[in-house]
Amino acid sequence: MTTTAAESTFIPNDFDPSNFDNIQPLLQTLLDRPLTSTTDIESFLTDLTSLSEIIYEYASRKNIDNACHTDDADKEAAYLHVVREIQPKLQPFFFELQKKFLAAPERHNLTFPGSDLLAKDWQADVDLFREQNIPLQTKGAELSTEYGKICGEMLVEFEGQTRTLQQMAAFLEETDRSTRQAAFELIATRRLEDRDKINNIFQQLLDLRHQIAQNADHKDYRDYIWLQKKRFDYTPQHCHDFADSVESLIMPLLNDLDEQRRQTLNLDTLKPWDTAVDVHSRPPLRPFDEKDIDTFIEKTRQTFDRISPDYASQFQSLKDNGNLDLDSRHGKRPGGFQAALEASKQPFIFMNAAGLQLDIEILLHEGGHAFHYIASRDIPIIFVRHASLEFCEVASMSMELLAADHYDIFYDDPQNAARAKRHQLEGVLRTLAWVAVIDQYQHWLYTNPGHSLEDRTNTWLSTLARFSSSIVDWSEHTDAQRAMWQRQLHLFQVPFYYIEYGIAQLGALNTWLNYKQDPTAALQNLNAAFALGGTKPLPQLFQTANIPFDFSQKTIAPLVTAIRNELDTLPE
Repeated sequence: MTTTAAESTFIPNDFDPSNFDNIQPLLQTLLDRPLTSTTDIESFLTDLTSLSEIIYEYASRKNIDNACHTDDADKEAAYLHVVREIQPKLQPFFFELQKKFLAAPERHNLTFPGSDLLAKDWQADVDLFREQNIPLQTKGAELSTEYGKICGEMLVEFEGQTRTLQQMAAFLEETDRSTRQAAFELIATRRLEDRDKINNIFQQLLDLRHQIAQNADHKDYRDYIWLQKKRFDYTPQHCHDFADSVESLIMPLLNDLDEQRRQTLNLDTLKPWDTAVDVHSRPPLRPFDEKDIDTFIEKTRQTFDRISPDYASQFQSLKDNGNLDLDSRHGKRPGGFQAALEASKQPFIFMNAAGLQLDIEILLHEGGHAFHYIASRDIPIIFVRHASLEFCEVASMSMELLAADHYDIFYDDPQNAARAKRHQLEGVLRTLAWVAVIDQYQHWLYTNPGHSLEDRTNTWLSTLARFSSSIVDWSEHTDAQRAMWQRQLHLFQVPFYYIEYGIAQLGALNTWLNYKQDPTAALQNLNAAFALGGTKPLPQLFQTANIPFDFSQKTIAPLVTAIRNELDTLPE
């Protein structure tokens, strides 16, 4: 693949990023440059940006190709070439480039937006870099790829058809209880077939990550990752406080909702396959035909248009540019994501749509990431173009909530639109609880190196017990419950990335409340924060959006009250 750098005299017109031999001379040219003035430094960063944009887009496209076709050996090989042959060779050069920038006497006189944050971030990277960690990080990426491949191959036969596990989720909403149970048990059985393989992969990842931390002179991987993720504005204790607040404020409400569900369904016990069905035995919410992705796209565009015509236009551009891959199919990695194609300045959205209400929420979510990227993509220096993840997720989760009053676009029946909104708001509560589970589990995993599989399983169960419904009875499916964490791809592919969702969900709820009071002002503030990219610290991004940067009980309590009040206005 040959990529041409737009508006750059530094990059040759025929530059091909697939071969590191083509990249190395440009990196060396940058290393050899004198940085004696602010003009020198700005030119250095501009040219490094041009080179990085092309390399990052090449790597993103190979990841996208592999995610969309996990059963294609050539696409897997091309992605692994990036992982094994390009990224490891880039790291030592980038380390030297960061050191060169930090050592430049005139860097303190830089005035471009975000220059101070760039120095702080790069100092953290330099402090963490150890060359002996490069092969360990490469091995970790390979193991994560293997996990994705295993998940992509999980298929079942149900009602005469071969289906992905994502497609099977639709049957958990069927009104016939025996159908739901059969679907649940088939999914659980299929996942358990690969339990040992996945346990083995995860053990290797844990060992690698602990070694990486020790090589970088950190006592454990949590200490290492806190710096690596540039978490300068909150501490592990803030995460524990968040979890305590979820346990005390949200879990009672979730238990109440599940007890109402049990009673309305007239069941002696609520089973795992009873949590998604409509309590009044109405047909499942089917907002679109899973085979009609074009209608799904068009109705999502109309939803964005209700919120902001600019959002609708931006979303349409993704379709026009071929940057949507939304259907669920064999050989496709599970999950959903938005990827930035930096050289093209375009977002790309990947997901697995199965015709569910949840699919709408996922596409709205990834659309929010796309709008955020579009708002900040023209920031000249790529290294301050992207906000920290905690605010990136505010962008995505806000779109889900702002769209909740517009589900009539997908549902002709107002009762179904109201059901969908209720599904959304209950989902927010369950998201906060699940964030607490995954985040607290990771704190234990990485601060207790050398633990056994039995220790890990027992800790999973005790953590899950804190943040899961006491009403739902898993007694007949304890193996599935014990292995439930294996479905969470973040644990494998982006360790310690989950508290961001909790912080951002609270920010999105405050955005939603602002929007209910004054839609114009709420969107203006949100878009202003989007446009800042990563040029301001996390608390200032929240302040610009007019939402508090706080995830303690003080913030959570009124938000839970607001959700409870809203749920009281909606039919079960």
